[in-house]
Amino acid sequence: MPDRTPAVEAFWAAYREANGLDHDRYDVVAHGHTPDIANALAALILAGRKRATASLDRDYGPGKPPRPAPGDHVLVVDGSGRPVCIWQTTEVTVGPLGGVTEEFAWVEGEGDRSRETWLVNHRDFFGWQAARDGFVLTDDEPVVFERFRVVWPTPDA
Repeated sequence: MPDRTPAVEAFWAAYREANGLDHDRYDVVAHGHTPDIANALAALILAGRKRATASLDRDYGPGKPPRPAPGDHVLVVDGSGRPVCIWQTTEVTVGPLGGVTEEFAWVEGEGDRSRETWLVNHRDFFGWQAARDGFVLTDDEPVVFERFRVVWPTPDA
């Protein structure tokens, strides 16, 4: 998870002040495992095409961050760690990797937005994670399917 740099904290503070929030509960996320992927996915979010994401359920729990939940805030940074936007989680479901739906793949907005491309891309990324963490990835692996809406900057800003 990326750091809460001064730029990240200032971005959050502007959002918090504009919306009258009284907390600093947010995660900082750079998508993917390379700066180029983080930049590409941040651009899809800013363009309004990407409104969902997926992660392995094994990434959450005791000694790890809690599983995302509706109402959570996520501050997205690009491949250089610069703040890009803030989203608020709207829906979270957990299911097998191979159970991703065509509709979810479309909302996640990557590639040609098909289920087939989603599976190829996520088997690749989660496979990288499996190799790094020493587990075998199968299509039965529990995945957190998270939907969100961008709340900052506001869409009309």
